[in-house]
Amino acid sequence: MAVVLICLFLFANGIPAIYKIGVVNFLFGQRWKPANEIFGIFPMIVGSLYVTAGAIVFGVPIGLMTAIFISKFCPKKLRKIFKPAVDLLAGIPSVVYGFFGLMVIVPFVRETFGGNGSSILTVSILLGMMILPTIISVSESSLNAVPSSYYEGSRALGASHERSVFKVTLPAAKSGILAGIILGIGRAIGETMAVIMVAGNQARIPTSILKGVRTLTGNIVIEMGYATDLHRDALIATGVVLFVFILIINLSFNLVKNKK
Repeated sequence: MAVVLICLFLFANGIPAIYKIGVVNFLFGQRWKPANEIFGIFPMIVGSLYVTAGAIVFGVPIGLMTAIFISKFCPKKLRKIFKPAVDLLAGIPSVVYGFFGLMVIVPFVRETFGGNGSSILTVSILLGMMILPTIISVSESSLNAVPSSYYEGSRALGASHERSVFKVTLPAAKSGILAGIILGIGRAIGETMAVIMVAGNQARIPTSILKGVRTLTGNIVIEMGYATDLHRDALIATGVVLFVFILIINLSFNLVKNKK
């Protein structure tokens, strides 16, 4: 019922606004000027794609390798430390991540790579950290769910421990690992507070990873408090685009998973 009501609210308020503004003007317009009733969200779409891709680059390899280490290589004493640490990482509020990014990652990027620090690179690093616990937890559970006979059979045939893990256990757990990656990407796309604090929030298409960016979620939160009339409906329509965007990602991953 909650899902149905959310869908009805979004589409009932957002679709008319999209048609009033113009589908092409709304989706591919490069200027966002509510005062002039110009509502083009293409820069925010590009910004969301950039930071999500960056989060995948930083978060997925580290998260997957950490899950493999905890599941198959980590000594029991260390596992008692790492597991609670991952759980604690999942429980940290977004605003705390954002504050950490603002005080630590932004100065680091500014001093190391240049720019003012509030950039796509900064957001990507921060979101990569934020999706780690999701990817690690789900991937580790998937690896642990693989029957031990797979590993034992590989070892009996003469394969090393490492080869058995990476060539037998890991492929057998690919469905669960993909599910963890999907959940992590959903977290990255939907994150708002931490992104607003470190992204620079510039409604334009970025020309470099060291430039500021505004995401779809950031655009909604920044302006919803004072938006009225068509401006408010345009922000709800932005939520519709974000909703469809997440659906497309989930469907794409399902197609990939079914082909394998």
